[in-house]
This record gives sequence, C-alpha cells and structure tokens, in this order.
Amino acid sequence: MSDSRVPGFTSTGSKRPDALFGGAEPGEDASVPERMVRASGCRVWDAQGREYVDYVMALGAVALGYGHPDVNRAAEQAIAAGVVGPLPPVLEEELAEALSRRIPWLERVRFLKTGAEAVAAAVRLARVATGRERALGCGYHGWLDWCQGTEGVPAATRALYGELPFNDPDGTRQLIREAGDRLAVVVVEPVVVVEPTRQWLDVLRAETERVGAVLVFDEIKTAFRLGVGGAAERYGVRPDLVVLGKALANGFPLAAVGGRAAVMAGVSRTWISSTLATESVALAAAKATLEVMERADVCAHLHRVGTRLLHGLHRLQRQHPDVVTGVGGIAEMCFLHFAAEHLSRDVARGCAARGVLFKRTAYNFVSLAHDDATVDRTLDTLAETLGAVG
Repeated sequence: MSDSRVPGFTSTGSKRPDALFGGAEPGEDASVPERMVRASGCRVWDAQGREYVDYVMALGAVALGYGHPDVNRAAEQAIAAGVVGPLPPVLEEELAEALSRRIPWLERVRFLKTGAEAVAAAVRLARVATGRERALGCGYHGWLDWCQGTEGVPAATRALYGELPFNDPDGTRQLIREAGDRLAVVVVEPVVVVEPTRQWLDVLRAETERVGAVLVFDEIKTAFRLGVGGAAERYGVRPDLVVLGKALANGFPLAAVGGRAAVMAGVSRTWISSTLATESVALAAAKATLEVMERADVCAHLHRVGTRLLHGLHRLQRQHPDVVTGVGGIAEMCFLHFAAEHLSRDVARGCAARGVLFKRTAYNFVSLAHDDATVDRTLDTLAETLGAVG
C-alpha cells in the first residue's frame, strides 16, 4: 500500500486495499488497484487506466449502475438550480411523498446524509418516544458511539447497547424480555449473510410490542435491492421505523429515517438536523432513482441476474471444495466462504489481475448494468482464478 496523507489510506475504511484484497506478502508485487478515476455502468477504471468489471458497486450504494443517465440528468439540473439555499427545496417534500406512496409504512420521512447518522437518528427518536435508554442491535449500524464498543467510546455509552443474535428466536426473546421496561429500541439488519426466518421476524415484532420498545429495520443494504421497500416489503413485517441509504440515490450521498407518524413526531422534542441534509442534488438523484426503479422493475432484474451469479458460485464451490467452503448471502448480495484467509486474498487479487473486482467477504452486488453475459464471464474468471490458487 502506498503512502497516503489520509490516515488509514482512505476515509472509507472498507475501500482500503488490504480490506478488499488482503495484505501483501513480504516481497510480493502489490499491484492491486488502489484508487479509481472513473466508473460507468458496472465497470471502473483505476489510476493506471486498467478496466475492471465491478461487483463491489460502491459497497452496495449503486443499484442502477454507475452514472445512470436519468440520475445524472436530474443531478445536473439540480446543480444548475443552485444545489443549496436558505429555504428547504421543493424536492425534499416531493421525494418524501414519492417514497411514502411506494413504501406506505413510511408515514413520515426525514433526510440525512449517511446511513450511520440516519440509524442514530432512529435510535434518538425511539428514546424520545419511550423515555428509555437501552438499545439492542443486530448487524452493522455504522461507526457512531451508540452501537460501538471500540476505543474512544465512553464506557457509560457502551453499557447502554447489547447485541442480539441473528435468526435466534429464543435468544432474541430472552434478551428483549430481560431488558424489559428499560429497552427503548431494537435495531436489526433483516438480512445478515442469510435470509431471516419467519419465526425470528415474528419474535422481533411481538416482543418489542410486548415491552413497548421501538422496532427499527436497518435497510441500508436491503432497500432498493430486495425490493424498493427492502426486507420489510419482501417478508411482510412492518417495523416502527426504517432506515434507508446506499442505493436510495444510486451513489449520491443521501439517507433517510422514516416510519410511524407518532414516532417520527419526536423530531419536535429533540434535535436532528444537518446543513446539507436538504442539498438538492442528492434529493433529485433519489427521486430519479425511484422512478427508474419502478419503470424498469430493477429489483426483479437484480434478483434474476443475482440468482444466475449465486447458482454459479454454488457450482464453483462444488468444483473447488478445498478452496471454497460455502456460499453466503442471497441472490442480490452474495459472496464466497473460503477455507483460509490467504485463499480469500489470493482469489481477490487473482480476480483483480484478470479484470474483475470481486469482494472476498460480504457482499458482492449486482446492478441493472450487469447482464447475463457479464455474469457468465465473471464466473469463468472466478473458475480460472480458483483453479490457479487451489
């Protein structure tokens, strides 16, 4: 990894070369792509001009493909109109209305810039609604203090948060009941490597209602991918609040928290605000993204093309059991389980050398720009790489 004036090499930790490709061995040529200069469709070009078919897709933030013309056009019009101003833009209310029409359990919506702050806003609103402090979470909810146990987080803040086990109805029921009338909120990623069971989802909904806690679905990865309404739409469970982000604006920085009007009304009793929450470029991009999602039935495409990829990964696992021990995720967001860390590293680096960016951990994402032929070529590249490292 080359020297950088940015501590940790990049401000987005999951885009570090060692995160994507594993660390270089001593004396090894570390010629993996480090920085990009352009992206279009499902392809990116690095600083050396090399072209790659991409499945990282900006960590899932792009579902239509990079630089979708309808989204770009809307963003360009918003830029020409001035980007920001002293008053909230008309686009804010228009996008809120469009989201609520398509996702009716979003009775009220507030916009922010990142998924991490939108989840934190949901937790704040739950604490306002319940007058309680305890939080339980399942999955990754960002880097902010309320859900992190890392260095720099006050011990008193850490003590308010606990982890729920994914897809474990009995363990989940027990922890929620133990927290009881101290529990303000339960925040879950509804898909973590595998799909949720109906029993687990039912326990989440029933037990949070039983103790009077707010149920939040962190749909940062799953909304605009499993369905426009994410996992709540696919599985038919209605949380109290939902957090949206990533593919919401097809890569433009926007997130949202929304849900029951009674809970969202808490914004008048606390302070959730950001100067750039209402800049109009991302709002315009999100409105255009939603229109393309509906017109092109994008989620159906992601499922069909993703299923082709997923089935191919299972075939490769059967052909290379000494390297690949399993396949994780679902059609829209999947990855390989490797027999050892060094094998995941060798496969990621080998794929990059052959012109494919394929994450060695959760998750790889297809987009509207991925077609059958692209997926088939990718599977051929994976097969060649696995054969070389096995």
